[in-house]
Formats: sequence, structure tokens, C-alpha cells
Amino acid sequence: MSGYQGKKNIPRITSDRLLVKGAKIVNDDQSFLADIYMEDGVIKQIGDNLIVPGGVKIIEAHGRMVMPGGIDVHTRFQMPDRGMAAADDFYQGTRAALAGGTTMIIDHVVPEPGTSMVAAFKQWREWADSKACCDYSLHVDVTAWDISTQEEMETLVKDHGVNSFLIYLAYKDLFQLSDSQIYEAFGVIRDLGAVAQVHAENGDIIAEEQRRILELGITGPEGHVLSRPEEVEAEAVNRSITIANQTNCPLYVTKVMSKSASDVIALARKKGAVVYGEPITASLGTDGTHYWSKNWAKAAAYVTSPPLSPDPTTPDYLSSLLSCGDLQVTGSAHCTFQTSQRAIGKDNFTLIPEGTNGTEERMSMIWDKCVVTGKMDENQFVAVTSTNAAKIFNLFPRKGRIAVGSDADLVLWDPDVTKIITAKSHNLAVEYNIFEGAEVRGGPVVVISQGKVVLEEGSLHTTEGCGRYVSRKPFSEHVYKRIKARSRLTELRGVPRGQYDGPVCEVTLSPKALPPVAAVKTSPVKQKQQQAVQQPVRNLHQSGFSLSGAQIDDNVPRRTTQRIVAPPGGKANITSLG
Repeated sequence: MSGYQGKKNIPRITSDRLLVKGAKIVNDDQSFLADIYMEDGVIKQIGDNLIVPGGVKIIEAHGRMVMPGGIDVHTRFQMPDRGMAAADDFYQGTRAALAGGTTMIIDHVVPEPGTSMVAAFKQWREWADSKACCDYSLHVDVTAWDISTQEEMETLVKDHGVNSFLIYLAYKDLFQLSDSQIYEAFGVIRDLGAVAQVHAENGDIIAEEQRRILELGITGPEGHVLSRPEEVEAEAVNRSITIANQTNCPLYVTKVMSKSASDVIALARKKGAVVYGEPITASLGTDGTHYWSKNWAKAAAYVTSPPLSPDPTTPDYLSSLLSCGDLQVTGSAHCTFQTSQRAIGKDNFTLIPEGTNGTEERMSMIWDKCVVTGKMDENQFVAVTSTNAAKIFNLFPRKGRIAVGSDADLVLWDPDVTKIITAKSHNLAVEYNIFEGAEVRGGPVVVISQGKVVLEEGSLHTTEGCGRYVSRKPFSEHVYKRIKARSRLTELRGVPRGQYDGPVCEVTLSPKALPPVAAVKTSPVKQKQQQAVQQPVRNLHQSGFSLSGAQIDDNVPRRTTQRIVAPPGGKANITSLG
């Protein structure tokens, strides 16, 4: 169960008493008809013919669906970038989220490498507390790995209600960690009871490809996707799953953008891995063909990492995997920049600020792509837009469910309302919308946040700064039940045997066999290991065995090397292997 942390100088806003009559309540596991009574921001009663106090505002649902407010698990409002800030701040961003039926967001804290994670977290709290219109929580990104990182992560979990950390496999020489550092970080995250998130792309390959493509004279937004082919996403997803399996750490892959990356997640889950996948509004609603637009500003608006797939069948494929449960959660990765801000990369695609819109459009886009097409039902829709996220990040049942005691964050949903998405009417600060002209069916008619009506009859009634920080406890049962079971099964035991007392060869260590020098970015664990005395290592390429005396083939000339043209049995033997 989550808790709320109060804010200085902002009084808690008490909610109106609300009664929703004739609702078809839709949870992730069932739908049923009932009335809902809310008071002080909490659901107090559910049932028929409820006895409620006087002076209650009544909303007539007339049998329409009422579902838990959406949880956007991935936003980057007001994100700093080279002295600029993302166009949609916490006020504009959460206001847009509410307009689309989302009543809670989880934003990402991005500490500058070498700076304090706790200080960065407090800075984000300060920004959000003064501007957010809905409840929010914070993931914290790990942008460096050193002695202080582990201690700060522990402080964030124990004192600040953080239970998720993002690791970067990309952005070489900026945020990217090495495999050994990721291994150590995953071990720390597991011990803290948090969830390890990854931005999954192979940063080393991307850096080389960017250099090569710029040398070819390709400087426009198409260079972005050309330098990040989808296999570098799939490889990094596979690598992060492998490391997570070795450390028995729960893994959450953010921004699943391609077919091959989603296939890796689906296959790992079929093998029993504790891994979750998060497609975003952009990857479900559009594709990367726009990178080749003749209009530079339009092409640049789609720049995000991993990039949108140029394969136009990708959105349909991802929506199918989301519908069948191979992908579980949806975010928006909402991080918008004005065209003038993106234009700092007009002559070099690597300098274009990254990110797309999607927090306002997320729920309608998923309904249109998944429910209208018959791929998922209304209950699965609730699961992928709120309940699964609430369970993974330990917000359930306070969030993600309509039940007595749960927060009064509700959406009265009209499955038949249609809307054409356009920048002319969206609730964002940017002049371009990547879904421009798309027609979607399904949308919110009434949105209730903290027990107050914030959207009604097409009008938004938001209060800047009323959003509350939601603290999240570690060791989410939904995630850690399987992790704990695995830890009991995977305890390593040596083989009991007698001590070897035979002869032991003496060897000299070649320079290559000497222990490596400690990296600059090392960890407390590695430092302790490197301080330990190095044991002699046997060189298996050297042998004390020799033949003495005359041999029968002494008269045959010796060849220094011999090339094997074909293996025993011929080349066909290899190709015929299963």
C-alpha cells in the first residue's frame, strides 16, 4: 500500500462528495453494475441503493463504463537538456494526461553524471510539487556507477519512496554503463527490493554507426534511425535479460519500439524470466517512415530513442503482443521539444533533442488499436493502462482498481466517441503532434482525480500544484514472489570431494594473464575483490609433457601450420547438423 508525502506551504485539498450512479464498473478482472460513492478522495462505498449524506454531487453514468484512472508509467516532463527544458512542464504535462484519462504519472529523475542522485530527486520533487495537477511518483535514472551510487540508491528506497531505477545501455560516454557495472547494479537493485528498468540499445554500435553515417554526409533525422537499426535494440534487450537472469533481478524494459525487441521479451517470458515490456503511445500509434519526410521539422518531431520502426506493420504487431500479455504495461515517454529547440540539430542529427508526445493520446490510442479491433476486451484494457503498472510498482490496490479504500481516481469512458488528433486542439505546449490527423475511437467523458471532477463536458478544471507525491514501498509482491522462489532454488553448492594432493605445475604469468587495472568507474564490490591477493593461475596452453628418445616420424619434415580445408566428414556434415 502506498503512502502520501505532504508538501510545504500547499494545504491538502479536500475533495467534494461524489456519487456515480448506474456505472458499469470495469476492473482488470471483472465488470459489474453498481454505484460508487467517494469522499475525501477515497472510494467509500460500492453497491446498489447506497445511503449517502446530503449535498452530494451526482454523476449519472447511464450504464456506461467507469474504470480506474490511467497510470502513465513513463513521462519526462520539464526534462533538462543542454540548458534547455522540455516544452511540457509538470503543469502542462499532467493537465494533458488528465485530459486523456490518465490520473497518475511516474516521471524520470535524470541526475547529471557525477552529481548526487538524492539532490536530483529533490529538484524533481520541487518542480512537480509546485506544478503537477495529478498524483505522481518518480523513477530515478542511474547515470553513473561509483562508490556513492549504491548508498544513494539505498537512501532513495528507504527514505524517499523510490522502488525503481533505470539503467542505460546506450548514450556512450554519457550515461552508458558497462556489462559488469550493470551486473553489480542489478544485484544492488534486487537486494533493495526495487525494479531494474533498462533503456535497451547497444551504445557502442550506435556511436560507431553515427560516426559512419555523418561521414557519408547524412545529417538529417533519417540518420537517427539509420544509426540505430532495430537489432541494436533487440541485442540490448537480450543482454539485459541475460544479466537480470544471472543476478535474479526483476527487469522492466522501457520503450519497446520494434518487433524484434518485443519478440525477445516474449520468448524470455515463455521461459519463465521475470521481465516486463513497456510499449509507448508512439510505438503503438505511428511508425518511423516519417523520418524520411521532406519537411525537416516534421521528421525531427519523431526523433526519440530507441527510434520508431520504419516498418509500418510494427504498431499492429506490438498491439497484438500487448493484447495477448507478452507486453504488459504502457507509457508515453512524453518528452516534447519545440521545433526551434530541435533545430540545434539541423546540421547534425545526433544533436536533435529526443522525445515525442503521447500522454494525452495514450488511452484513446490503445482503445482504438486494441479494443475496437477486437484484440483485447475492456478488462485487459484496464490491466495495460493502469492495473499492471500499479502492481509492478507497488501502488496496488490504492491505484489501478475500483474498490472500497482505493483512491477516487476514475474515468467515465465512452467507447464510441471519435476524435481526430490535431495540434490545434491538443493540451500541449508544442506546435506539432506526431499523431496529427489520426482518428481514434474511445475517450473519457468525465475524469475524477483525488475525488474531484477535473474533466466534464469537454472542459478541464485543473489546479496547479495539487498533485501529491506517491511514495512506493520496495518488494512488490507481484514482482518479488517469483524472485524469492528463484533465490531458494538457485543456491549454489560445491561438490564434496577429497583434497587434491598430487603434483602441481609451477607457471609464470604472461602479461595477458595479469589481473586488469581497475576501471575509473568502479564499485565498492569490485574494489574489495581487487584488494584480495591474486592466486596463481594455471596456463592451460603450456604443458610439462614431452616425448623423449627417437621417434618413428623423425625423418618427416615438420610443417609449422596446417590449414584445415574441410572438417572430418566433409562440409556437408556441418550443414546437416540440426
